[in-house]
Amino acid sequence: MGDVVWGKRHIPPPPQFMLLFKKKFIELIRRGEKTQTIRLWDRVRMKAGQRSYIPGVGYISILSVEQVELERLTDADAVPDGFATADLLRNEIKSIYADELKKGQKAFRIRFHVFPPREQKRMKEERRKRKEHESVQQCQDADAFVKKTLDKLRNLAEK
Repeated sequence: MGDVVWGKRHIPPPPQFMLLFKKKFIELIRRGEKTQTIRLWDRVRMKAGQRSYIPGVGYISILSVEQVELERLTDADAVPDGFATADLLRNEIKSIYADELKKGQKAFRIRFHVFPPREQKRMKEERRKRKEHESVQQCQDADAFVKKTLDKLRNLAEK
């Protein structure tokens, strides 16, 4: 996603893409037993090196994203996804992504690494500061807009 210009404001793209998981997978991810996920998308939506976020887990680093064929997945491919066999993994994918499979969307394997606690804390603090700065900036933008509008109204009233 590229930058967006709205009026005179320049809005950068979001710094990350959130990955959502069923609750049953959260503890596996926390323990490092689930280090990848298969997603069905119309196109690639993430890339290696990107930072992302998993609610209930924290920030992650995307290690790789590659297109895969579901029928060619092996049991060895299923284990880092939290499944004992490829058949169990495929069945889960079919139950979650029935509509996407019907649409012919592509399967992508996303490998990820959960950042350690110290990094999690640092990233949360960075996000808090960024949000605080954005809030201040929005107030300043609103003040400038109100001032400009009032100046225009005064000019109109004087005419």
